[in-house]
Amino acid sequence: MSHELTEQDVRQVAKLARLNCPDQEIKQFTGQLGAILGYVDQLDQVNTDGVEPLAHSLPVCNVFREDVIRPSLTNDKALQNAPQRDGEYFAIPRVLGEGS
Repeated sequence: MSHELTEQDVRQVAKLARLNCPDQEIKQFTGQLGAILGYVDQLDQVNTDGVEPLAHSLPVCNVFREDVIRPSLTNDKALQNAPQRDGEYFAIPRVLGEGS
């Protein structure tokens, strides 16, 4: 490992995460986080020459459909089950106050 993880490092991470960890947990987390960082160090040593960077591990492609104009709902049909309506619109309770 390039840097040995200390209890002080774990206390700093806990402080940044706003976690209140007792000394018992700090000791436990120091070992656990040290093990995780050890695995990351192992991954740093893997030869990745000739390996293309990936955004996703599986091939991803967009599925497009033809853009065809089709009939849609009328306003009356869309609003038929609305609890309240205001003319041709859904009526909802005010979310923002007068000054917003």
